[in-house]
Amino acid sequence: MALNRRVFMGTAGAAMLAAPMLRAAGHGKPKVLVIGGGAGGATCARYLAKDSDGALDVTLVEPTRTYYTCFFSNLYLGGFREYESLGHSYGKLASEYGINVIHDWATGVDRDAKTVTLAGGSTLSYDVLVLSPGIDFVEGSVPGWDITAQNAMPHAYKGGSQTQLLKAQIEAMPEGGVFAMVAPPNPYRCPPGPYERISMVAHHLKTNNPTAKILVVDPKEKFSKQGLFEEGWQAHYAGMVTRIGPDFGGDNVEVRPDAMEVVIDGEVNKVDVCNVIPAQKAGLICAAAGLTDGNWAPVAPDTMQSRMDENVYILGDASAQGDMPKSGFSANSQAKVAANAIRGALTGSRVFPARYSNTCWSLIAPEDGVKVGASYEPTPEKIASVSSFISQTGEDAALRKTTYEESLGWYAGITADMFG
Repeated sequence: MALNRRVFMGTAGAAMLAAPMLRAAGHGKPKVLVIGGGAGGATCARYLAKDSDGALDVTLVEPTRTYYTCFFSNLYLGGFREYESLGHSYGKLASEYGINVIHDWATGVDRDAKTVTLAGGSTLSYDVLVLSPGIDFVEGSVPGWDITAQNAMPHAYKGGSQTQLLKAQIEAMPEGGVFAMVAPPNPYRCPPGPYERISMVAHHLKTNNPTAKILVVDPKEKFSKQGLFEEGWQAHYAGMVTRIGPDFGGDNVEVRPDAMEVVIDGEVNKVDVCNVIPAQKAGLICAAAGLTDGNWAPVAPDTMQSRMDENVYILGDASAQGDMPKSGFSANSQAKVAANAIRGALTGSRVFPARYSNTCWSLIAPEDGVKVGASYEPTPEKIASVSSFISQTGEDAALRKTTYEESLGWYAGITADMFG
């Protein structure tokens, strides 16, 4: 029975059904096209290439030649890492794994023709398409802010120059100035990320501008690791951080980039730096391909295949998969499951049962690290959490130091897993 590419609600078995059709097509090696070179896309491309013994033609499309991780960028803001340490190249993926790396933007997908159009004018064909484009922002989610205001009020929620800009603005704050953050609504990339950022900005200001203040405007009633962060802010940065939640107008905010003002429930606040982190959605190529539910791209829990097209896999932040947070660790974990499923479908190799994991580390102050994480398994409806852990308030300094050191090892390990 033929599969319908546009209405696909199946499981791993559907991926296996695709294999004989593709191998019988008689057009040489099956082509896997990966869009996006972050924790999901780079990992998936590398695993497909290294484990297929040359049986697959793997192409990776990524606009940047040096990829700067969004994860750990907060430590750069806090002065714990150099900017260059966040940058990684695609040289080994090309030279050691034989991946065809193309630096360009994917602008369109024709799922009937199975082609992708690039901004430079090229058209690439595929047998299997992997989309791992990360996030884009929901237009109008913060009144007064759109992408044209990102230089005045940076989001710094994609790795790269925005992070450098935000750090420069923080360093230029006047004595006793005000740093404001407009935090995002759920769901969004890296749930603890905004609050680790507050911690790192607070550390910088405590060291360099101790009379400065931090204002957090938050539409959420609660946030990831809240007890841990609030304990840390009180211990390390007492009197510096004020958070305004929805009970006090945190869900009714407007920004005025030209005047550097934040209006909270009608009250105007003059600030010196404003970090606006808007509501988020899947990277735009997912919507262009017609694979979203409006904001996110639904996937099959055991393979990461699109629920709308069995020839497309969607990884990381862009996917609507269930309980896993949108994080670099999650994307890396999902990429390995997808690569195994794709390789099985295209070459007939063994497909192992899907298992997923995630840990999110956060640094609150020097050597004061905390973490949260879980293990996950697919169910018919979603990727579901089966066990979890979190740091506890009141932990001793030695344990917090060990947690921070663990995070450094993880960063080295995941970037090696992504880029070789």
